[in-house]
Amino acid sequence: MDEGKRHYRLGLFMVVSVTALAVLLFLLGGRKLFQPTYTFETYFAESVAGLEVGAPLRYRGVPLGEVAEIVDSAAEYERDVPLAKRRSYIVVRARVSLSAVEALQVERDAPELIKLGLRAQTQLAGITGQQFLALDYLDPAKYPPLEFDWTPKHQYLPSAPSRTGEILAKAQVFLANLSEVDIKKLDENLNDKVGELPVAQLSADAHDVLRNANATLVRAQPLVADLKQSVDNLAVITRSLRGVADRGELEHTITHIDETIERLNGLMADNQYDVRLIVRDLRKTVENLRELSATIKRYPAGALIGGPPERVRLPVEKSQ
Repeated sequence: MDEGKRHYRLGLFMVVSVTALAVLLFLLGGRKLFQPTYTFETYFAESVAGLEVGAPLRYRGVPLGEVAEIVDSAAEYERDVPLAKRRSYIVVRARVSLSAVEALQVERDAPELIKLGLRAQTQLAGITGQQFLALDYLDPAKYPPLEFDWTPKHQYLPSAPSRTGEILAKAQVFLANLSEVDIKKLDENLNDKVGELPVAQLSADAHDVLRNANATLVRAQPLVADLKQSVDNLAVITRSLRGVADRGELEHTITHIDETIERLNGLMADNQYDVRLIVRDLRKTVENLRELSATIKRYPAGALIGGPPERVRLPVEKSQ
């Protein structure tokens, strides 16, 4: 009986341990196994170097999922196709993490989104060189779907060349066009254009400009000399003032002026009455001078020999 209880407890312990372990694994990441996903695939006719499994999937910069698989169409869909007829596309499958309702919605709207120009494109992630898969709307006429004759395992989304590839392609075209340029003909055209330039007129204009500039410099020389003399005088004055300040003469002069002003203030305060008498006498003197000036104007001789002469009275004859 005891043996059976021990086996029962051991079995119960094992069941509880396995259940707890399963719950822990589910919390740590096992929930992704039951999370609804939407998988699509796209094909590239160019190299996707730098794009790896697990690289981010972004829709206009917004994280949407990750790259799930990268394979060659020859191994995936063209095993029975002759080597000369194989397209050898790069098949990239991406997984979008969505709810069940969102997954059904995307699967239903995918054909219409493709018609509107939804395309997959590889892009560089900063300066690290690692690439990610980007979804964005482009011109559907410029980037039509690639041709293939197999049935995709997942929803097919057309692709567009990477921007890096477009830049390199344009650079190659530019270099190819540059190499085809006839250097000799270009040199002849350049010589013809140079020959058409009015060299004589340009030389005459340049000569006039230089002559005017020379005249301006000649007129400016006296001004520069005067300015230099003013600067030299200012420097002398500055040195003199600095010497006076260094010797203390300026401070001594200011102190002497302050003492003189204090003495004058004291003198004026002590002799205010005398100053008033002097001012009054000065006023009387000014009035007397003003009267003397008026008298001289009326009787110039009287001002020198005395007052005006007495009036002469003529004798009057007595009547008989």
